[in-house]
Amino acid sequence: MATAFSSDGEAALRRDLGPATAAATPRGDLDSFYEMGRAAAFVRDGGFRKVALQFPDELLADAATVAARMEAATGAEMYVLGDTTYGSCCVDEVAAEHVAAEAVLHYGPACLSPCRKLPVLHIFGQQPLDVGRCAEAFRELYPNRQSRVVVLSDVVYAHAMDDLEQQLCPEYPDIIFSRVVCGDTPGPTPPGEVRQFGRQFQVEAPGGLQDCAMFYVGAEGLALTNFMLTWNCCPFSSFDPTTGCGRRETFNVNRALMRRLYLVERARDARVVGILVGTLGVGGYLAVLQHLRELLRQAGKRSYTLAVGKPNPAKLANFLEVDIFVLVACAQNSLLDSSDFYRPVVTPYELELACNPAREWTGNYLTDFRDLLPGACAHVELPPAIPAAEAVPSISLITGEMRAAHLGDPPVPQLPPATALACRDQTRALAEISPAASFLESRSWRGLEQQLGQTPISKVVQGRRGIAIAYEDEGREQP
Repeated sequence: MATAFSSDGEAALRRDLGPATAAATPRGDLDSFYEMGRAAAFVRDGGFRKVALQFPDELLADAATVAARMEAATGAEMYVLGDTTYGSCCVDEVAAEHVAAEAVLHYGPACLSPCRKLPVLHIFGQQPLDVGRCAEAFRELYPNRQSRVVVLSDVVYAHAMDDLEQQLCPEYPDIIFSRVVCGDTPGPTPPGEVRQFGRQFQVEAPGGLQDCAMFYVGAEGLALTNFMLTWNCCPFSSFDPTTGCGRRETFNVNRALMRRLYLVERARDARVVGILVGTLGVGGYLAVLQHLRELLRQAGKRSYTLAVGKPNPAKLANFLEVDIFVLVACAQNSLLDSSDFYRPVVTPYELELACNPAREWTGNYLTDFRDLLPGACAHVELPPAIPAAEAVPSISLITGEMRAAHLGDPPVPQLPPATALACRDQTRALAEISPAASFLESRSWRGLEQQLGQTPISKVVQGRRGIAIAYEDEGREQP
């Protein structure tokens, strides 16, 4: 726990940005790996004059070369986005707008969340895949040729799925291959078709998706975890192209769901909730922020909206008055492991389970916050308010105590900041009422005091030179 909250930062300061590994980027064939022809055609056809190139950390070593070749091929100005505001899988429209970019070329793995403003071209990077070994592993895992299996893949292996389909379809008549789809598909979803997480496939099994197994091509990671939690009724197996091994996934979905449902109980007990803004580019994030504020207001809870960039234990530990955080991010980044955090971090769906009495646990887990918005497939309206005397008593499963009956009371109207005042002391000074102010009053240490007029005036002296871990005069006494 100590290392999660403090670090001397030496590792980050002394870390060198080395070249990408051979497995990550085939250095001799950058044109093929980064699909220079397709990217140049996208820029020319769109008439874009300023284009942002977004690279993840592992591909950043190739950024200068790719940008130079793209400028030579298109005549447009290329700007490299080296550090993303949030997760690298999301398109960083905020950083692109800093240079007035007209479009974004997103390189590397992507969550495929729809963007709000700028046109985007995803270039995943064509990682090598031994299609023959993958097909062999599939046959070992599914010896029954009548098996109904949906084949999913990491986006970096999507280019090889056609070859894999040609090998397996003649042997497995009921196999289903998903397709990677960038952006929202217009129109209503046909019966039996699944559109989720940038994947699209048709299920014709009598029992729907529950009658199918899932085969994932890619390494273990957030994408696979997200698939397994969302489609937890399906048995999963996977093939890791880096090791060439296939296996049945032993990830205990029930145990993971028990952990998430425990966090739902923590959210029910919470009085102050911090809404973490984990994306500024995914479409609908403003609507879900407003939806969560209204949900918390009607549940009788206080809320703060916090934009802290990439959340970590040290950042969130500054908000001690917050009982629990809810992270608004893309589907892959919303499942944050908060075991090292001072306060738990839940997803918008888990907060809805805690604060919306009309929403019940059905066994289906939702990681895409857009499914909760009005008009979406999983939206559930809040029930009308009932008198507190008629509300069903709510007992905390963690503390064993009765919770305050806020859910049945009419929502308390939010007072303007100018009227939310109280008398602070005998001098009739006014102080604003807020959970943060009340929490600060109860603390024994409140930070450095100004002591205006009490500090003696001194002359300016020469300070230390260098960085904090290695000052030039380190070890010598200061005069």
